[in-house]
Amino acid sequence: MRNSHSIRYTTSPLLASKTPAWRSKFIVALILLGFVLLVGRAFYVQVLGNNFFRHQGEIRFARTLELPASRGRILDRNGRILASSISAAGVWAIPEDVALDKPATREKLGQLAKLLGMPITELSAKVSVEDKNFVWIKHQLDWDIGKQVSALNIPGIYIKKEYKREYPEGDSAAHLVGFTNGDDLGQEGIELAFNKDLAGQPGSRRVIRDRLGNAVEDIGDEVPPVDGRDLTLSIDERVQAVAYQRLRDAVLTNKARAGSVVVVDAHTGELLAMANYPSFDPNNRHSLTGEQLRNRAMTDVFEPGSTMKPITVATALQLGRITPQTIIDTNPGRINVTGMTVHDDENFGVLTVEGVIQKSSNVGATKISQRMSAQEMWNSFTAVGFGQKPQTVFPGAVTGRLRPWKSWRPIEQATMSYGYGISASLFQIAHAYTSFAHNGEVIPITLLKTEEAPAGVQVFSPQVAAQVRHMMQLAASPGGTAPLAQTEGYSVGGKTGTAHKQVGKGYAADKYRAWYTGMSPINAPSIIVAVMVDEPSAGKYFGGLVAAPVFSQVVQQTLRILNVPPDLEVSPQIKTAASKG
Repeated sequence: MRNSHSIRYTTSPLLASKTPAWRSKFIVALILLGFVLLVGRAFYVQVLGNNFFRHQGEIRFARTLELPASRGRILDRNGRILASSISAAGVWAIPEDVALDKPATREKLGQLAKLLGMPITELSAKVSVEDKNFVWIKHQLDWDIGKQVSALNIPGIYIKKEYKREYPEGDSAAHLVGFTNGDDLGQEGIELAFNKDLAGQPGSRRVIRDRLGNAVEDIGDEVPPVDGRDLTLSIDERVQAVAYQRLRDAVLTNKARAGSVVVVDAHTGELLAMANYPSFDPNNRHSLTGEQLRNRAMTDVFEPGSTMKPITVATALQLGRITPQTIIDTNPGRINVTGMTVHDDENFGVLTVEGVIQKSSNVGATKISQRMSAQEMWNSFTAVGFGQKPQTVFPGAVTGRLRPWKSWRPIEQATMSYGYGISASLFQIAHAYTSFAHNGEVIPITLLKTEEAPAGVQVFSPQVAAQVRHMMQLAASPGGTAPLAQTEGYSVGGKTGTAHKQVGKGYAADKYRAWYTGMSPINAPSIIVAVMVDEPSAGKYFGGLVAAPVFSQVVQQTLRILNVPPDLEVSPQIKTAASKG
């Protein structure tokens, strides 16, 4: 073998050959071109495409954090809380940061699903969405649960401070107060009607987040939130609770489908209570039905029946067509009107106008209506609010039905005099009765606390209003249709109503609505109470037997709550030992 040290590299022909000059120039040109491209790219990124790349960076790392405003409280007239906001937690995620492929993460997600009360499949679907930057998992969790979520320390899962509504009165005031949704926006009741005032204005904070979701730098100025304002209602929480409890008992006792109560301050038109049954708990709305959600006092319309008779009589009194002692012959207990028969439950014979109200005679109401024109009756019905949109901000308040007088046939004028062929809500009936309680003046019903009565419309004279109140007192006395409306210590007056329910184009033979509307004390009314019980099925269905007892209980407890002095002598309730036996 030849010795490697004998090789002479300097004499190698490869090394001795000359490199072409263009090759070195080409390499230098490539290097220069690379620098030019780098400079061009830098210019594009920093100048021409700056907005694009800045936007992409913001998408990945910049976040606008909403600073929630605390929703205003809803208070009753005495400052008791009907709705308030408490601290809560919202859970959100950056899906691209949630490592679903890691067993440890999947295990923690299972724990998270249990804390949130949702199936693991639903949670997994939320953190697997196409939008990799942000997704809400769940709103308005208890703050303690939020802290447990944070303690799991799952990459990509975060909590945010929110506010959650709490309703101390539960189901008794649910239809009145309403509730909010997951975004803390009003959905029903007062929460919806006054959402703009209650909600306030959320603030904002722009920050840069790191990969762990921590805010590392503020961008721009922080906009502080403006909390919503508190709202003081006309409602008295004590009266509301009484009205709801007595209504609930009546519905259950009479095996009824539903019921409503409205209580109004006769001096100011303030709504003191509005209750419905069945109801719901606004703090727990997982299994709500339409039956539970309906605010029947505002949204359900029905033929008011005999509660219209005082208005018919008041109209005729105001026009001078009758006096309280005018004789009305109801023999033989029925009357034919253009081929159709109007009848009473029995033959009441010869009655005065007072007797027509006391006995609730349909024949008597018909004969009184025949002394007036259709237009005169329509004007009066309209003036007390029938067929008119209620002047209230409450959502869902219905107009009811009152056809134009020009289309009335004689039989329709007759039936409207005792409450058939016209429809109204319980709220509208209570409103109409302010004309009797407020010396002939119809005043609007307000949901907000007020110090003085709003301006109303004088429909009847004070004398006519007093005369009709006396007639309604007779109707609530022995010999009238509703002696069960009597209340210990307070004089009362009102009118019953019992009507077959409309089914399709006719009336159901075995389905009724029973109601009672009245006021107390009768000579200087402090409150108006309207009660409706829908489809009682325990054997009794007349308003005087089903609704009047609820009226009596609500009136007695409400007047005592309001410290209204009794106007009747109160009989002793406690017997001494010597008097027994």
